[in-house]
Parts: sequence; C-alpha cells; structure tokens
Amino acid sequence: MSLSRRKFLRKGTALAAGFTILPAAEKISRAEQISTKLDGPFQPNWDSLQNYECPEWFRNAKFGIWAHWSAQCVPEQGDWYARGMYQEGSYQYEYHCKHYGHPSKFGFKDIDHIWKTDSWEPKKLISLYKAAGARYFFALANHHDNFDCWDSKYQPWNSTKIGPMRNIVGEWAEAAREAGLKFGVSVHASHAWNWFEVAQGADTHGPYKGIKYDGVMTAEDGKGLWWEGLNPNVQLYAQNHKTGTFSWEFTDPGCVKPDQAYIDKFYNRVIDLIDKYHPDVLYFDDTVLPIYPVSDIGLKIMAYYYNQSVKRDGKVNVVLNGKLLNPQQRRCMVEDHERGRTSGIEEIPWQTDTCIGEWHYLLSLYENHQYKTPYQVVRMLLDIVSKNGNLMLNIPLKGDGSPDPDEFLFLEGLTAWMDVNSEAIHDTRPWKIFGEGPGMPGSDNGNDTLTDKDYRFTTKGNTLYAATFGWPTNQKLLIRCLGTSAPGIVGKVTNVSLLGSKRKVTFQNTADGLEIDLPQNPPCDYAWVLKIEGLDLSKSMPVMPPPPPVQESDGVIKLLPAEAVLHGNLQIETKGIPDIGFWNNSSDYVQWTVQLTDTGPWQVSMNTACLGASPSVLISVGVKTMKAVVPTTSDWAVFKESVLGTIFLDTPGVMTVTVKPADPANWNPINLASITLTKVA
Repeated sequence: MSLSRRKFLRKGTALAAGFTILPAAEKISRAEQISTKLDGPFQPNWDSLQNYECPEWFRNAKFGIWAHWSAQCVPEQGDWYARGMYQEGSYQYEYHCKHYGHPSKFGFKDIDHIWKTDSWEPKKLISLYKAAGARYFFALANHHDNFDCWDSKYQPWNSTKIGPMRNIVGEWAEAAREAGLKFGVSVHASHAWNWFEVAQGADTHGPYKGIKYDGVMTAEDGKGLWWEGLNPNVQLYAQNHKTGTFSWEFTDPGCVKPDQAYIDKFYNRVIDLIDKYHPDVLYFDDTVLPIYPVSDIGLKIMAYYYNQSVKRDGKVNVVLNGKLLNPQQRRCMVEDHERGRTSGIEEIPWQTDTCIGEWHYLLSLYENHQYKTPYQVVRMLLDIVSKNGNLMLNIPLKGDGSPDPDEFLFLEGLTAWMDVNSEAIHDTRPWKIFGEGPGMPGSDNGNDTLTDKDYRFTTKGNTLYAATFGWPTNQKLLIRCLGTSAPGIVGKVTNVSLLGSKRKVTFQNTADGLEIDLPQNPPCDYAWVLKIEGLDLSKSMPVMPPPPPVQESDGVIKLLPAEAVLHGNLQIETKGIPDIGFWNNSSDYVQWTVQLTDTGPWQVSMNTACLGASPSVLISVGVKTMKAVVPTTSDWAVFKESVLGTIFLDTPGVMTVTVKPADPANWNPINLASITLTKVA
C-alpha cells in the first residue's frame, strides 16, 4: 500500500539525537552572508559575469534526466501539493482532508515527517537513466515547500533530520558520479515566502471555519509532539509576516517583499549546497535569479559558484540555469525554457526542461496511462538538439522513491532508441540550418505534425546527421536542401548510411534534392537517422526550403501556438489551454504562414488572457494591418475570445500573419491561445 493510502497520527517520535536547532528568530547575520569571499575572476555584476562561457561537457551532453522528488510526492497528487492542500475547495485540499485530516491539525510539516524512502535505490535508478542516454542527472535540492533534501546547515527542516533520515542529495551525487554522469541540483525555495502564505489561512465555511491552518504554528505549539523544539511558522513555512498577492516577481504590486533574515538564510543554504556537493549544474526556478532584483544574492551566488569552479578546474566548468533572460543575461548563464523551446538555432547553448507528466508524482497519470511516450520525447529531443539546445527530462518518483511500471516501460523504449541513434545526439553541434520540412514541432505536450518530409540536422566534424520523422511506404526520401541546384552547398554527398541498419542505403544527388532509398524494414521506432558524408559542412551555407502554408478550411483558419514561429524569448505553455505566454517582453512577436484563396473582408478574432491594463497589438495579414486592444480577464487561466475587427484583402495567396505589441512602452503581458481568421460573406 502506498504512503498516500495510509493514515497517520500527528504525534510521533522524539526529536533525533544530536539535532541542532537554530535560534527561533532565525536571524542569520548579514555579516555571515557577506563573509563569503568573492576572490576570483568573477564579481557579482552583469558586466563581469558575461565573461562566462558554457563548458564543452554540457554542449556535448545534450540530454539529462531529473528526479523531481520530495515529500510532495507522498500523497501522489501532483505538483504544488504543499500549497494546494491549503487552498479550500481544491482537489488537493479535499484529498488531504480525506486522507490525512484538516490542515489545521495535519499540515505539510507532517507530510515531511511521514515521508519514507523504503524503495529508493539511487544507484539502480542512475544506471537506468544512463542507459537511456542521460549524460547528466538532476536532483531536487528543495522545492517551494522549503524543505532541504540534504544535511543542510541552515535549515533544520531537512531530510537527514525529518522523514527519510537520509541525505537525498548526497546519495544522488555519489550514485551519479560513480556512474560517470555530471551532477546537478535544482533550487526552488526562494519562493517559499509568498508561495506558502496560504498556510496562514483558514476555511471560510464548514466546521473548521476561521480556524487557522498550521502555517501559524510556532515552537510553543510543538511541546510533546514529534516536532518539539522546531518552529514551523518561521523555519519551514517562513510565514512570520503579513500576507499579500502571490507572484513570481517580488517587485509586483501587492506582493510582500521578503525580509533580510529570509534572504540571508536562503543565500547561506545555497552556498552550503555548493560547498558540500560541488554541483556541475545549479538550476534556479526563478525569473533570472532568486529574489532578483529585490536582492543581489543571486549575482553573489553566481560569482561565488563560478569562482569556486575556477579554483578547482582552472576554468569555469559548471552551468547555472536561469529563466526569461535578456540578451546580456544569456551571456552570463545558460537559459532554461521550462516546458518550451526556441523556434530556431540559438548561438548560445540553452536548455529545455520538461516532464513526462506532472513535476511531482501524480497517480492518475499512471492509472490512465497519460505520460509522454518515447515517441514524443525522441522527436522533441531531435528538434531541441538541432537548435543548439539540451533536454532535461523529469521522471518523477513515487513517494517511496520507486518509478511506476509505465515509467520503467518509458525508459526501456528510450534506451532502445538511444542504443541505435545516440551518435546523432551526443557530442554533436547544430548545422547552419536546423532542418527542413512543412511539419511543426509541436508544444510541450509532445504532439507534432512532423512526417517523412521533415528533417532535423546535427553535425559531428564533417559528418551530417539527418533525422526524419516518418518511414515512407515506398522507402524513398528526398532532402531538398541537399540538391545539386540548392544554394549554399559545398561538396558532394559520397556516402549515406542508416543508423542501426546493416543494409546498404542507395542514394542519388539530383537537382531537386538528395534522393535516398531506404531498406524495407526500419531499424528502430519513433524517428530514423541518416549519416551523410562527403559535404564540406564548414563552408556550406544551406538555405532552408520554405514550408508549405497553412491551408484554410470552410472559410475559417484557426492559428494555434504549435503552428507559430516564435521570435524572441516566447514559449508555449501547455498547462490548461496551450498558449503563447507569459508574453511580457514588448520586443517579442509571433508569426504564422497562411494561404488564402478568397479576397474581400476577413474577420480577425483572438483568444487571450490578460490581467491588469489592456495592451494594444498590431495584427498584420500580408500587407494589411490593424490595431486592436486585448481585453482584460479575471485570471491568467481564464481566456476570452474577442472579435478585433475586419481586414480587407485585395489579392489571394500565401502571406504572413504577424502579431506584435503596438505600443511597446505601455505593453502589459498577455497569454495568446489562438488567432482566428473568418471569411465574411
């Protein structure tokens, strides 16, 4: 029986012997924080940090696996459980009350306490991840729930003193490095200050109306209980402050900014993590850096982290991940696109992080067999690597530390494909173009429209790898950009082979493209890779053939995020309605290619979500442009379809639809789910 099915009492064992309790006030001094010397080539400012260069090992690795595993996996009810259980009426609140009791009596601190890791075997898991092609492994150091998964010097609520009584990070690190993998940690706890504010709340109706949840409990409330001597309110929930509006950005109006004691404690915890485990990758789940720009601790951590690497290796050999970066910041670290990816090749290496399901374990996804499949992930990986990116894939564990049967099957399928095709992934670099073909790579849900007409390219020396996404019934492929009449190609193809196949592949250089005859049977599933030799890749400057346009149907064309070309730092979000968001940079824009067979008036409508002041957008269809106002909605997850106006088209044909901010100085973020063009009779 899983932990989520058991009932537990709040009373428990006495505090472990040797437990060191920090002072109740948690006043880690400012002097202690700034005592960390920043001696080395990097200083905590953007001008100094932009001297960073991404290490070659990361560029060669291409693929990593992440175990997003903590006490929030115990109930098996998905991500953000530690927050959702305090939100009256949510499915996680209802589950918690039914299985554990009311959060005024049994709170998340008690979930930490009952977390057991009886089935966790890190060395066996790492061996599975390595076989599946992972070159680096990520462990969750802490989440927004503020519980540290190592022998944390500055956080008494940690996995060596409560719950597992094991050093989760330490054991992961030992297993990964013993297997020859690079080791990374993800740090999410900078948000606990306002993420956990719901723990101060109370029910608004029912038998517990007005009774505060356990987020307000102090050391006095723990006398005679398992957590005697600890202060949940200050140490774990970080809730000794007034509540405000929850936001990822502490600069947002209504958000209560963290005090200096909280900032200093977070800084010291991260430095402690770096000093003890020397992670090869440090991932922050933050816009740019933790608590930025309210505090400079993120810059200090980055400078310290890089300088420590220089001391060990004589150069910076580590990676730090941040999100939603501007051009200067992208030169200072490796940008991470959560559940998103770029639309083209980026000069600077980047990373996608995504999951086969929920970030924390969600039982219903397994019960309904709703994980991403190896088919979806392989195709996603090929697209990302062709654009100079890495993929970090989360495979969440159950509370006890074991994968479920579907996760084992997923790893088996991925391993089988990597056994055949890994040479086109590992140690490669992008070509001058990432690929060709009419299909779209799709959004984070893994669905795409890629077929045997689509290719993604990688290179290794003077070898070109071309992955295709369909196995044609006539066994014939045509790569148009490699034709003898194609612009930019230097040299001539002299050999083509199919990875995993011992049969000879015949080919012909023609003006229309490189014609390839495949063997009768494919050597693997999901996608297939051709190894092409003879071209001078360093001198070739190929041109990507334009994809065919999106065709209209019955006078209506609905343009979706998965079909868009995203310019700038835009990403596709897939939680709920797939949308292009959070669109907060006024220099970003979106484009679609369409083919219209009718002239005359076309009605333009847009499905959006927007909080705050209504921004205006410019929508162009071919050479015709209109300006429209985006309506306000009640929530980022609430979308509104609105008719913006009519555009009159003089001529039919292929044209581009562009959406961009009309007034960049007064731009307010939006989420864009679709644009619809409807022919007016």
